[in-house]
Amino acid sequence: MDILLRHDHFYVINKPAGIGMHQEGDSPGLVRRLSEELGEPLYPVHRLDKMTTGVLLLARTVEANRELSRQFAERRTRKLYLALSDRKPGKKQGLIRGDMEKARGGSWKLTRGSANPAITRFYSTPLAEGLRAFLLQPHTGKTHQLRVALKSLGSPILGDDRYGGSPADRGYLHAWKLDFEWQGRLLSVTAPPDQGVLFVELAEPLTRWAASLQPEAASPVP
Repeated sequence: MDILLRHDHFYVINKPAGIGMHQEGDSPGLVRRLSEELGEPLYPVHRLDKMTTGVLLLARTVEANRELSRQFAERRTRKLYLALSDRKPGKKQGLIRGDMEKARGGSWKLTRGSANPAITRFYSTPLAEGLRAFLLQPHTGKTHQLRVALKSLGSPILGDDRYGGSPADRGYLHAWKLDFEWQGRLLSVTAPPDQGVLFVELAEPLTRWAASLQPEAASPVP
């Protein structure tokens, strides 16, 4: 497992594709697998879908888990994701906002409601022939939020068959950057998009474009 940052109270790893957070059938899941590998209990501060790669924060102590989880709950972290689609969105950038409801087969859908909305800031650009890049900043942490958000734009994530994405060697969603605080110090961790044929091939122009943008430093949105 690729460990990006080792700290006395937590690890930040670059999660691989194709492994869930917890046990599924005979598969032990990422948390148990890494816990056994490192020989210590680990506490997932947040979660990434099975198909999603990238920055994942795991606490090493109950106290660290409590403090870091509070930051996520209070939206004091900044999370940036990279995604690819082979379909052009209805608009180039903006805010996707709406309540999420359960749909069939474990999927979710975005509605026009605003009682407890999922909120995502997005930017997009043409990246290669027939390919669109997205930088996504979730301001909430709903299940499948980013996957549903891009589907609502008419640009499902490449390889995300659950939400209508075209077939690919993986689901092209990557947790690229995470900013959080520890003991009064701001930490910023970046995971290179190095899994999947297209991410490997296009990593340099993709990350250069994403780095040129200026997403909000914190997550609160009116």
